[in-house]
Amino acid sequence: MKRKYATLNPIAPIGLDGFSADYKKTENLADADIALVRSASMHELDLPAKLIAVARAGAGVNNIPLAKCAEKGIVVFNTPGANANGVKELVIAGMLLAARDICGGIQWAAAAKDDPEIAKTAEKQKKKFAGTEIAGKKLGVIGLGAIGVRVANAAAALDMEVYGFDPYISVNAAWNLSQKVKHATSIESVCRECDYITIHVPLSDATRGMLNRDCIAAMKPGATVLNFARDALADETAILEALAAGRLHRYVTDFVNPLTAGKPGVIAIPHLGASTEESEDNCAVMAVKELRDFAENGNIVHSVNFPDVSMGGCKTAQRIVVLHRNVPGAIGKFTAIFGDAGVNIDNMTNKSRGEYAATLLDIDSPAPQSALDALAGVDYVLRVRVI
Repeated sequence: MKRKYATLNPIAPIGLDGFSADYKKTENLADADIALVRSASMHELDLPAKLIAVARAGAGVNNIPLAKCAEKGIVVFNTPGANANGVKELVIAGMLLAARDICGGIQWAAAAKDDPEIAKTAEKQKKKFAGTEIAGKKLGVIGLGAIGVRVANAAAALDMEVYGFDPYISVNAAWNLSQKVKHATSIESVCRECDYITIHVPLSDATRGMLNRDCIAAMKPGATVLNFARDALADETAILEALAAGRLHRYVTDFVNPLTAGKPGVIAIPHLGASTEESEDNCAVMAVKELRDFAENGNIVHSVNFPDVSMGGCKTAQRIVVLHRNVPGAIGKFTAIFGDAGVNIDNMTNKSRGEYAATLLDIDSPAPQSALDALAGVDYVLRVRVI
């Protein structure tokens, strides 16, 4: 029987081409085993019992009910880094738009289109839009994930003095970070020291309003704030007040909303950061690979609600995938069930992430239904799959 997949948004064909003939598209989420989504909200959707995984073709997952999915044993994936270059390029463009009044100059030229002496007039008007260069200026990068590292490295290559802040930076990100990037010890120090501040962290309860009123008040006079992560990461009311008072120079945001649209000092972009053809292709390809690896092998790579766990391809009779709450004694319980059924475990691995865990068990002979029922009947087990 073919596995069925649903797409809640248009997904780049190059990604969907990654599904083999063993997969079939369905227009009905209720019939789907796996699903792909970009920006569509899933919070109010009924999640079918047969749904085992959702892949977000992008980085942010605030449109997906992560806890609800976890409790139903639905693994949620995202595609970190797949759209990083597209966002990085727009952040650099945002700095240039803020540093030199390019938008104002373009608008002036359009308005003066009927002036037969427009070239001469432009020479007189251009000083209004001249601005400054970014070389030599200080850039603070808050969050050094896939996007933040690229932004920091690109800015350093443009001769900016770059400060990076991320207390949870990964080893891989640290290896990829330019040696020119200086270590900042706090968000407050970034706000005090830098001419440009750009934020690149996921939106969560812990990060909501991270650029708060105190941080904004501490920023250098004439500083520019860039937000290409999520608008709710910043207190935009406080930013508008600082712009109106002349304390901040510009607010560049990729998340236009009724509060900021058309306001003086705001350069609002209609969420174009990851909307390049290349980014959408990269995200779609990665999302399909993640879904297939989980569906066919039980491996979890780039999940946001369960731990990453992988054992390659199964080379034994069966692989059992157990998604469960992270409680003491779980491994002993699972192995005892197979032992009582006379089933030998050839290999196994267990990983946890917060209150949830995943266990993969490769067994030498097919598990009897009684053992699978016993596993599924454990009160902290969320889902059992046989591969």
